This record gives sequence, C-alpha cells and structure tokens, in this order.
Amino acid sequence: MKRKLLLVEDEPAVVSFVLRSLTEEGYEISVAPDGPLGLDMALHHGFDLIILDIMLPGMNGLEVCRRLRTGGLTTPILILTALGSTENVVAGLDSGADDYLAKPFKLAELLARIRSLLRRQPSAAPEAPDQLSIADLILNSDLKTVTRQGKPIELTATEFRLLEYLLKNKRRVLSRMDILEKVWGIDFNMNTKVVDVYINYLRKKVDRDFEPRLIHTAVGMGYVLREAYANEDPN
Repeated sequence: MKRKLLLVEDEPAVVSFVLRSLTEEGYEISVAPDGPLGLDMALHHGFDLIILDIMLPGMNGLEVCRRLRTGGLTTPILILTALGSTENVVAGLDSGADDYLAKPFKLAELLARIRSLLRRQPSAAPEAPDQLSIADLILNSDLKTVTRQGKPIELTATEFRLLEYLLKNKRRVLSRMDILEKVWGIDFNMNTKVVDVYINYLRKKVDRDFEPRLIHTAVGMGYVLREAYANEDPN
C-alpha cells in the first residue's frame, strides 16, 4: 500500500519538485498551499507523514504544528525551513515537529528523513472505500460530494461519474474509448467528442479556479488525472 504524505507548502517550485520526486518514489502526495487548509486536511484525512513549511500564508507552520499536536494528532511532522538557525530549529521541535530539514535541500536527504520518520510510525488506516482524492481534490462516492481546497463543487451526475472514474485511475492515461465504455457504458466506436465536451465541463469546475491543474491531455492518447509538473502546459 502506498504511504500517504501531506505537503503543506506555498512555493510552486518546491511543490513541483517534491510532488514529482516523491510520486516517482511511490508515495501518494496531497498538497495544501496555506496553513489553514493544511491544518484542516491533516486533522480530517489520514496521512502517514506531514511535510510542513514554516513560512506559509494564513497561518505559519509552527502554529499549524502546535494546533495539530494540541488536537491529538500523532502523525510524524517534518518541518521545512529556510531559517536554519538553532533558535528556529528549536522552535520547530518545541512546537511538536519530529524532525526538520533546511532549505535548499537535496532529494536524497529528504527521502532519508521521510524513511526514518515512517519507520517509527505504522501505516495509517487505508482510505475509506467511499472516498477518493488527489492533491486537495476529494470525492465522496456515498455522499456524492466533491470538494477542492475545502470548497464544494457542484457536478451533474455524468460529470460526477467521469471524475470518479478519473480518480479511480489517477496518474493513468485513459483513452476516450476507455472513458466512453466505463462512464457511458458504450463499447463501440461512436463519436468520442462527447468525452472531450465533458472533460471541458469538468475542467471548468475542478481546475479553472484552482492550482495546480489536475486534468491533463495526453496528446494522441486521451486524458490523465495527476499533479502538474514544472513548466507544463495543463491542456
């Protein structure tokens, strides 16, 4: 089972680097771009490890860490800091963090810290079967709800089925015929433009007002739901 990590970080370059690197290492990464959302996601969703920047909009990482510990959360927390002085390191550990890593850091060092912290912690409970997620997008199959950054997103029944199928196959390229068969129940080669139309509908609701973009076109192949890579055209 993939270990689930939460990255609370607002610097796009750091987010892109950590997302791509840790995804390639086999981790499942969710992202919160500010302190309040990071606090909410950490408290309400099961993660194996939290990577928490100190300098965050809305609420700094030290305060997030303190509130998580006050709330009874025991998940390992790795603090990222550009402020590498002894005083700042001590402040981070005193707030409840388990370890720290000074920016800029090398991937090998980040991976070593993650492995060390995960060895101390058993795997979190598996994701509830009625809930699917990627980054800050969460779909509940039983309640028929979708949220992104904690904000509700209203979808039609067809849009919901399409997003649910994309989430069940996140990071996998799906052809238009795959999507037609599984979402519409059509197993013959009718006009696949209906898929393009509904992908466009879904993008307007799920991606247009949020970052990072999650629905990507695999040219000549189909579509894929995944985190964006650095300097990537989301279309």
